[in-house]
Amino acid sequence: MAQSPYQQLEQEFRRVHAFRTAASILRWDSAVMMPRGSSDLRGEQLAALETEAHALVTSPRVSRLLDRADANAQGLEDWQVANLREMRRERDHAIATPHNLVSRLAKATSRAEVRWLEAKQKSDFSLFAPHLEEVVNLTRNKASFLGKALNLTPYDALIDEFSPGLTTKEIDSIFTTLGRRLPGLIQDVIDGQAARPPLDLSGRITPSKQRQIAVDIMKTIGFPFDRGRIDESEHPFTGGAPGDIRITTRFIPTDPLSGLMGVLHETGHAMYDLGLPEAWRGQPVGRDRGMAVQESQSLLLEMFICRNRPFLRYLRPLLEKIGGVSGPEWEVENLYRVLTRVRRSLIRVDADEITYTMHIILRHELEKELLLGELKIKDLPEAWNSRIHDRLGVRPSNDAEGCLQDVHWAVGSFGYFPSYSIGAVIAAQLYESLRSDRPELDEEIAAGHFAGLFDWLRQNIYRHGAMLSTPELIQNATGKPLSAAAWVRYAEGKYLAD
Repeated sequence: MAQSPYQQLEQEFRRVHAFRTAASILRWDSAVMMPRGSSDLRGEQLAALETEAHALVTSPRVSRLLDRADANAQGLEDWQVANLREMRRERDHAIATPHNLVSRLAKATSRAEVRWLEAKQKSDFSLFAPHLEEVVNLTRNKASFLGKALNLTPYDALIDEFSPGLTTKEIDSIFTTLGRRLPGLIQDVIDGQAARPPLDLSGRITPSKQRQIAVDIMKTIGFPFDRGRIDESEHPFTGGAPGDIRITTRFIPTDPLSGLMGVLHETGHAMYDLGLPEAWRGQPVGRDRGMAVQESQSLLLEMFICRNRPFLRYLRPLLEKIGGVSGPEWEVENLYRVLTRVRRSLIRVDADEITYTMHIILRHELEKELLLGELKIKDLPEAWNSRIHDRLGVRPSNDAEGCLQDVHWAVGSFGYFPSYSIGAVIAAQLYESLRSDRPELDEEIAAGHFAGLFDWLRQNIYRHGAMLSTPELIQNATGKPLSAAAWVRYAEGKYLAD
């Protein structure tokens, strides 16, 4: 029996999924294992995979099949209709970008990522600047093509790639609310914590033992090591595919909790990927609902669940048993104070959850100006340094502490940064509903029982894949539209009440 147009589309998009997940594994390898001198070859490999995927999605055959499937959509089930919508959305995004631009951008970002790492290690922005210039110019062209095709502003078109349905207007509205509250909140929390500073974690836990603790917790949470792994890289991330998840982190000898919190953050991403509807794996509707929702899952686990006393009651015996540490600095209350300490710091990935949004607002502002041509590449370091000082009262002493600290712009991920803080806002709203629905949550986490937490997330977030829009997903899970209110309540309750 001949396949229907819709069935043929599913087959085509399974191939696209295979190409893209293979590219994700190659990017993981680039960050974890690839010899530095292989970057040009890797760029060619990634360009070939991305170009092939792009050619499939933008082919006349797929366009014809979409039109024919749409004409017969009355015979499709709800999930199939949603899948068809997501297929068309992906096609519309892809067809807006010329084939040669996709290839040029893949090669440029592969080169830029290697030069970014070299520049960061040497703290010399000039080594990276010409490569960033190339990526910005190509991304600007891409944004222009996307914006015209999707009837969006160029920057909104880039945001839509990462967080479908969100716009600069909505993001700026949330950032304005947070921006008004944060300066006073940051100062109040710092003043309050000054009277009860935490004890330093003087006992050292070696990186190998840190890894052992992290793996033990991941197993307890339910991460399947027969379908995933954990490695180390300069910048923690999660890659691969739901059947082959790759997590990376950094283990620091002098900061025994930093690597663990990085692992928990990435495990939040991984559990979301693993919990997506298996029946729709390989199809657009079976994917996550964008990076803002992805970040909500990583931040919910790391910040809301694990940087809290119930989790620390579970963690403390592991630190003593595996890490071999004991003493008052390793008691739950001191660990909590260490993990919730608010400081005006330079590095985004090490920032506490109260000052974190200030780092994101800075990047959101700067990348818009770079794309609009209002900020020249050569002026980026000083613009960064002066504005982080204005917002947090700190100034980088070198480029590695400033504009070289993140890999995102090197790999062309403009429009990505807002998803971090919007993710925190979503996480706060989910956390309120989760605690209301599961009043026993604290006791479960303290006992090392995570099943209830992930059952709730599977029911309210994971199982929907990309069937619902981001606003629909949040409304469905919490009964309320997305707003910054829950995050403000959470932050004030956690940081001003203690």
